[in-house]
Amino acid sequence: MDTTNRRILTGDRPTGRLHLGHYVGSLRHRVRLQDEYECYFIIADLHMLTTKNSPEDISHIADNARGMVLDYLAAGIDPAKSTIFLQSAVHETYELALLFGNLVTVPRLVRVPSIKEMARAAMIDVETIPFGLLGYPVLQAADILLPRAHLVPVGKDNQAHVEVTREIARRFNSLYGEVFPIPDDLVEGETLPGTDGQAKMSKSIGNAIFLSDDAQTVIKKVHSMYTDPNRIRADIPGTVEGNPVFTYLDQFDPDGATVAELKARYRAGTVGDVAVKERLAGVLNAFLDPMRERAAHYSAQSGYVDEVIYQGTLRYRTIAAETLYEVKKAMGLTGTFNRIARKAEERAKKLAKTAAAGGA
Repeated sequence: MDTTNRRILTGDRPTGRLHLGHYVGSLRHRVRLQDEYECYFIIADLHMLTTKNSPEDISHIADNARGMVLDYLAAGIDPAKSTIFLQSAVHETYELALLFGNLVTVPRLVRVPSIKEMARAAMIDVETIPFGLLGYPVLQAADILLPRAHLVPVGKDNQAHVEVTREIARRFNSLYGEVFPIPDDLVEGETLPGTDGQAKMSKSIGNAIFLSDDAQTVIKKVHSMYTDPNRIRADIPGTVEGNPVFTYLDQFDPDGATVAELKARYRAGTVGDVAVKERLAGVLNAFLDPMRERAAHYSAQSGYVDEVIYQGTLRYRTIAAETLYEVKKAMGLTGTFNRIARKAEERAKKLAKTAAAGGA
């Protein structure tokens, strides 16, 4: 399929640095997709405010955004191919979200399963969910439809949000004319377990290996990783399935034959956890070394990351303005103001003539 000029919108909330779970679940796909699509990567700071809106949280946005974008660049996202932009700096986002809020009902938003889950994760009582959190999918619809994206890579927990976007796009097109494409979702279902054995790596839990971790930090984290809790000695047969060390080796070790041999020896009780972890630490550091080099290269260029965000936001603003104009034109809102403006100008001219005649 020819994907020329087809657009993608995806991104992250600037809550901190990115980790291996982000790479497995999304970043590696974005690096590939930027060669196939016109990609827009959003620094979703407005979405962050739905659950993290204290002055302290807000004060960290700029630094978190810089760190996150540096991780993007280190992973291989190219700002010459892709547009990276700051959500809160695009006023059209706010306007479109407001207009879309009139095309969806409260009961529909309440049925979105992830809203209550997000509230619980943020320790918000489900009976007092803020309007902003309830409207999260509406704001996300504005994010997706402003660049008129055709494809939205999302995790399974966000599929329902994209469905709300499709419903809003269909509703708008039905009422006002065909302005928006109906976006498809690309499910990013891959996850990486945490170093503590939890089902998912998470920076908030503290079980993550970050793309920005140095070699010694990676070694320390790997050697503290959860393995088979029933294996108290190296000569006791161990379990490979569900063992995070082997899950990581499957993901990151390019030598599949060696991994298969280690699994067989682990099951037979002829290799210890220390040896397997040493293998993993070496593999992960070899994988992360090119990213560290790229990160060091970009960090050495003072202000470069800020320039990437700034220029990307300017480019995106142009597209956002074009879309919002088409939206308002389709709705008749531009015509309303233009008629009022003409009447006001005519009145001003008459008053000016009257004043001139009186002076004469």
